[in-house]
Amino acid sequence: MIKTAKRLDIIEEYYFSTKLREVRQLASEGKPIINMGIGSPDLKPSKAVIDAVVLAMHDENAHQYQSYQGLPELRKGMADFYQNNYGVALDSNTEILPLIGSKEGIMHISMAFLNEGDHVLIPNPGYPTYTSVTNLVGAVPVYYDLKEKNNWEPDFDALEKLDLSKVKIMWIGYPHMPTGARGSLELFEKLVAFAKKHHILLINDNPYSFVLNDKPMSLLQIEGAKDVAIELNSLSKTFNMAGWRVGMILANATLIDAVLKVKSNMDSGMFYGIQKGAVEALKSDKSWFESMNAIYKKRRVLTEQLAEKLGCEVYTAGVGLFVWAKLPAGVASAEDFIDKILYEKHIFITPGTIFGSNGEGYIRFALCVKEEKVQEAIDRFA
Repeated sequence: MIKTAKRLDIIEEYYFSTKLREVRQLASEGKPIINMGIGSPDLKPSKAVIDAVVLAMHDENAHQYQSYQGLPELRKGMADFYQNNYGVALDSNTEILPLIGSKEGIMHISMAFLNEGDHVLIPNPGYPTYTSVTNLVGAVPVYYDLKEKNNWEPDFDALEKLDLSKVKIMWIGYPHMPTGARGSLELFEKLVAFAKKHHILLINDNPYSFVLNDKPMSLLQIEGAKDVAIELNSLSKTFNMAGWRVGMILANATLIDAVLKVKSNMDSGMFYGIQKGAVEALKSDKSWFESMNAIYKKRRVLTEQLAEKLGCEVYTAGVGLFVWAKLPAGVASAEDFIDKILYEKHIFITPGTIFGSNGEGYIRFALCVKEEKVQEAIDRFA
């Protein structure tokens, strides 16, 4: 037997990787599954984006290896996007690094800055990949609580009581996944001050800015943030390009150079056609966001009705691609609750527990299902 690396002993296969196999099996048996679990947009990119990719196929250099730093026009498009939408000025040559999806950025950043034994502050609840990647590089996850009574924002008094002597990185993400908490510029100011005080690299994971959110924000709007912060962003949710895998890291030149050392040893650049499509997407004006949000707003209204049908209490202040809801009083297990619905009503919903212990007692619905399907889900409980 070939033994696996010890690092695999401390991580598990990603929840959706395993659970979706179960969901697909039910579907193959003829069960009419409605998948409200995963945040994979079902809508298309704009026609202009698709046309740009098709046209790029005929370019002379389209099928060669590409630059590790992406096309200059892609970086320029990302810089313009940040200037136009967040009021953040970035040098497209030194402060932006395109990624093959922002998820890979979590690994690249961790490999660039974490040594074995370093501590990492991770939100509970939060994106599970922060924990798995921290474990993979031999660092130590240290969880900080996010709770509804604090509007899913950090308790700074509690943070100050932690042993921060070994903390190297702090992960945040606003708008927050899974709860949809907006965050605020005031919160970002406190986080930047905290990071500076304790010499911590602060990383904001920011893919949900424009979904049902009338106040898009960037951590880099805060004065001095570039001294201690990195922002990750993505075209997946904003432009319906999840499967295209286009993300970005935004930071000062020194931090970008460190991440590039890792990334340049991990891939050979992003496909040319996808980069050309991304350039076009980043030119989208407010009408694009308005048209998408008109659809998501209708879906959210129906999804909240479904949650209430289940006896759940919706977190109505949430923005982004999900609806976060508290389970009915007396329900002991989120996972048992969603499994019962999956097998009896053939609707897949995500249990809050996969995002951390503070997710117990909650479930999450994705707004990636057409209105008629959400209505069908509601009707199954008639």
